[in-house]
Amino acid sequence: MASEDSTPAPPTPVPAPAPLEVQAAATKDAKETKLPSRPAAVVLKTPKGTQDWFGADMIIREHLFQTITNVFKRHGGSPLETPVFELKEILAGKYGEDSRLIYDLQDQGGELCSLRYDLTVPFARWLAMNSKDRIKRYQIAKVYRRDQPAIARGRFREFYQCDFDIAGVYDAMIPDAEILCIVVEVMEALKLDITIKLNHRKILDGLFTVAGVPADKIRPISAAVDKLDKMAWADVKKEMIEEKGLSEEIADKVGEYVQHSGTIQETVDYIKADANLSANDDIKAGLEDMTLLNAYLGAYGVVDKVSFDLSLARGLDYYTGLIYEVINKPAVAEAAAAAGGKGGKSSRKGKKEDPASQVGSIAAGGRYDNLVGMYGKRTIPCVGISFGVERIFTILKARAEKDQRTSEVDVYVMAFGNKESDGLLLERMAVANQLWKADIRAEFSAKVKPRGLAQYKSAGDIPIGVILGEDELAAGQVRLKVLTADSKDQGQLIPRENLVEEVRKLLAQL
Repeated sequence: MASEDSTPAPPTPVPAPAPLEVQAAATKDAKETKLPSRPAAVVLKTPKGTQDWFGADMIIREHLFQTITNVFKRHGGSPLETPVFELKEILAGKYGEDSRLIYDLQDQGGELCSLRYDLTVPFARWLAMNSKDRIKRYQIAKVYRRDQPAIARGRFREFYQCDFDIAGVYDAMIPDAEILCIVVEVMEALKLDITIKLNHRKILDGLFTVAGVPADKIRPISAAVDKLDKMAWADVKKEMIEEKGLSEEIADKVGEYVQHSGTIQETVDYIKADANLSANDDIKAGLEDMTLLNAYLGAYGVVDKVSFDLSLARGLDYYTGLIYEVINKPAVAEAAAAAGGKGGKSSRKGKKEDPASQVGSIAAGGRYDNLVGMYGKRTIPCVGISFGVERIFTILKARAEKDQRTSEVDVYVMAFGNKESDGLLLERMAVANQLWKADIRAEFSAKVKPRGLAQYKSAGDIPIGVILGEDELAAGQVRLKVLTADSKDQGQLIPRENLVEEVRKLLAQL
């Protein structure tokens, strides 16, 4: 007989269906209720004028930074780091027409700030805040400009600058000459053939005065003239007349002067030959500086890298003396010149496609003696140079692609054996470690038993292979082979203990 505990529970009553009018009302409410919408797909891209850096590109950039830093340290430079943004009033009024390119930030905590436009003005602010009579300073950091980006030509909105400045009272043109010497040393270390275009603000202002440019128009006309490296004279003249309000007669006189360039001595002689120019006090002072500079650059052995170009204006308002820009000489242009300009359409096309001919100036700077005094009572004369990393990178990357090597690794460690072989993984690890400890860049396959052909493919364009075999290892030997050589070349057997020495010898030959 079943107990009371085993009595089954009564079934749960099923609710009666709601009336049809109630169901209809519920359906209507559901339709009217806005359900959470799915978020729109995020567009995965970097902002205009910026890009990510990875792999081979970062290797080129690191090489560039290290090369420049080595030269800076060689000349006694001390590193400095400043905030990525400054008080807006610190940056205001220092960049002339380019002030429109400054990124302003929203008010945070009662301070109006802007992203730094360059590294020079923050350095001047730092000098005004600190008691430094003389200093050689360098800084490598990002700056920001609301410019129209052209990444293929190295024009970014976020980019690195590498600055070296000499601040303090020195005899005339001695630090200026050292800055130009640093420029040449950096470019020679990077294997770039360059021309340094020079001018002097006092000479340029004097030329404008003699030509009849009103004092209040000297800076706007200077900014127009600075475009002569990108625009034809006719277009620059049109801008000076129609936009800057200069008369055609004065514009023609300006054009007569600013279209002259040559060696320092040639241009000094050209100016002195004009009685009106040589009588101007500003021009006299500038010519004295340029004569000294010519002698000092001769002592440094870099005077042949310089062109005294009267069209160079540098639009920034804070320059007071020597100004300069560094222009790379594209290899294709040199080839065309060597061929006497022959080559027709194909040679022009080659120049257009060569990034080295498209990036513009790759470094620039000058003397700015009054900038520090804008922030305090002390005036500290300064002169400096700023290297445009992204533009130099564009040239170096194009050169690396022509060399057709993408890997920075020098040695690939591989093993060969029969089907019963264990892949010699531990031995490959040990040999790779031997090379790493000797500061030799090496890799090996991350497989226990890699196939022989697969290892060759993985090596890619790595130039040297270290090949391990069971019999050779038993005899204390490894095989060293140039992987880019004839496939019939078996390489050479060498004692394991001599591996580092032999690899270094082989790398030196490649």
